[in-house]
Amino acid sequence: MSTQTAPAKSTRPPVSNDVVIETRGLSKVYRDFWGRQKVRALKALDLEIKKGEIFGLLGPNGSGKSTTIKLLLGLLFPTSGQALVFGQEATEVTKNERIGYLPEESYLYKFLNAEETLDFYGRLFDMPAAVRKERTDELIQRVGLQGARKRQLREYSKGMTRRIGLAQALINEPELILLDEPTSGLDPIGTREMKDLILKLRDQGKTILMSSHLLPDVQDVCDRIAILHQGELKELGRVDTLLTVQDVTQVRAKGLSAAAEAEIRAVIEKHGGELLGMDHPTLSLEELFLNIVRDSEARPGRRASGGK
Repeated sequence: MSTQTAPAKSTRPPVSNDVVIETRGLSKVYRDFWGRQKVRALKALDLEIKKGEIFGLLGPNGSGKSTTIKLLLGLLFPTSGQALVFGQEATEVTKNERIGYLPEESYLYKFLNAEETLDFYGRLFDMPAAVRKERTDELIQRVGLQGARKRQLREYSKGMTRRIGLAQALINEPELILLDEPTSGLDPIGTREMKDLILKLRDQGKTILMSSHLLPDVQDVCDRIAILHQGELKELGRVDTLLTVQDVTQVRAKGLSAAAEAEIRAVIEKHGGELLGMDHPTLSLEELFLNIVRDSEARPGRRASGGK
């Protein structure tokens, strides 16, 4: 069997205080028993996620999203490159005390109720009993499980399980929150409440990295996004910038005659119309996502445009 080489140290300057997550040429190759390359899950990923932003990680199944999150948590070792969290190597386990994590499937003890679950995780962080009780009451209220706080988790629906999973991820008042499919299993009302909660967490100064297949949810809450495909970064930037169609201009006006409707800005003023707006139309995030994936399949070597 071959042994895995330690990732090379970067000569770049250390991450600044406002950058919570930084990856530098981060790559991960899964190998078989004989050490032969089986899957290249991630290829030379360069990312910066800043304090107080909601960052969306998007991509089809197998694009490297879950691998990226596991590398950031230190659950996997990189084949090459670096993953830095709070300026520390991601493999430094002490940094996880400042992180909250909601996995795609919450692994909770089904025989415990909501209060017992949160108390248990509070104990793992050595929280005093009084603090655990205060945090438990606050979080059960925040995620809307007041009426089910005494019920065993085995009786919970998928949506209720997501809620208690989020409460568990917040028990330690984390500075960084990693959310994998946070709205999975929620009804429309629960989805809206989850998105509102994510926005409130950002307003409190939290940094949030969320991975999701539900593109409208990402479009609603994320400040910036990265789109991955086959382990490569294909697009990166602010949501509003990426969705704007720069080479098309749309004009909205009222009070124009039929003859004036075909005219442009100067003619609107000439005919006494009122210009309501002139800007660029936007795509939906779904349209952007599908365009990038199709282009990536047609031109595998294409890299991200590098938007900020």
